[in-house]
Amino acid sequence: MTSMPVPERLGSHIKRAEQALNATKTAVLKPAGLTVAQYGALLHLSENAGISAAALARLCGVTPPTMNTVLKNLQDRGFIERTPHEWHKNVLETRLTEAGRVVMNDADARAVRVERALAAEFSSEERGALVALLGRCVALLEKERP
Repeated sequence: MTSMPVPERLGSHIKRAEQALNATKTAVLKPAGLTVAQYGALLHLSENAGISAAALARLCGVTPPTMNTVLKNLQDRGFIERTPHEWHKNVLETRLTEAGRVVMNDADARAVRVERALAAEFSSEERGALVALLGRCVALLEKERP
C-alpha cells in the first residue's frame, strides 16, 4: 500500500483533466489537419510574429528539439516561414504565412468551441476560483523545483 491513496493525489486529477482536454482538442483539430502542438505553435506565432524557436518552445511548454520538429513540419506544409534575424544571423525569426493564418484561424475556431464548452460548465465565480487555484498550484510547484 502506498503512503497516499491515488484518489487523494491532486496531480492525478490535474493530469486526467489535461489528458481529457488534449484528447478532445486532438479530435477537433484533426479535420483542420493539425496536432495540438502544431496548433499551439501557430496560435502563439499569430500573436508573436518573428519569435525564435526557443522562445516559442517556452511559450508552448515543450523542449527546443520538440519545437524544432513541430516547426519543420509546419514549414514543410507552407504554414510558416523562417528567416535569419537582422542582427543575430544564427537566430531564425518565425512567421505565419497566409496559408498558415488560414489553417490557424480554422483550428482556433475549433479549439475555442472546446474552451467555451469547458468554461460553460462553471459559473463565473467558479471559473475565477479554478484559475486562481491552478495558479497557486503552478506557483508552488515552480518554487519547489530542485
